Amino acid sequence: MPGRPTTPGGPPKPGGQAKPGGQAKPGGQAKPGSQAKPSRPTPRGGRTDGPAPGSPYPGDYEGVVRATYAPHLDGDPDPGEIVWTWVPYEEDFSQGKDRPVLLVGSDAPWLLGVMLTSKDHSREAADEARWGRYWLDIGSGPWDGQGRDSEVRLDRVVRVDPGAVRREGAVMGRDLFDRVVQGIAKHR
Repeated sequence: MPGRPTTPGGPPKPGGQAKPGGQAKPGGQAKPGSQAKPSRPTPRGGRTDGPAPGSPYPGDYEGVVRATYAPHLDGDPDPGEIVWTWVPYEEDFSQGKDRPVLLVGSDAPWLLGVMLTSKDHSREAADEARWGRYWLDIGSGPWDGQGRDSEVRLDRVVRVDPGAVRREGAVMGRDLFDRVVQGIAKHR
């Protein structure tokens, strides 16, 4: 996309601003005599402890999730918050889309999260389970501007670059957060 920085081996980072003289030209070609430099905006709270700019996505998290609940709507993404960020597709990490994610812990320097959807998987739960996908209904909340019910995917834990979080959406209540964490432990 013109005017948005690129990450080597990955898509444009959401919310970034292009830097004159160092941006990738449309079509992915750098200007002659210059290098395309990835850019990562500093979150509003100033946190800079995420992956180095331009770090490739290392893959989904496969270890035991040591969940923490520490939400603070202060501009920095924290476990217990639902945030909007870029999530890579499971079958091709170089592609993905912007979506809501519940942050559940960290794998320094990455945050760990599970993705939300407003699609109802209840009717196809047996089919989903056959493919190893498990969902938990979490109801509606301020993370969805249209007030739709949401589900969270329990079997896939994604790594999230704190600097790529576009915005904080909401804090999930502790009881519901604990239900999600229990579901993650059961289905991984």
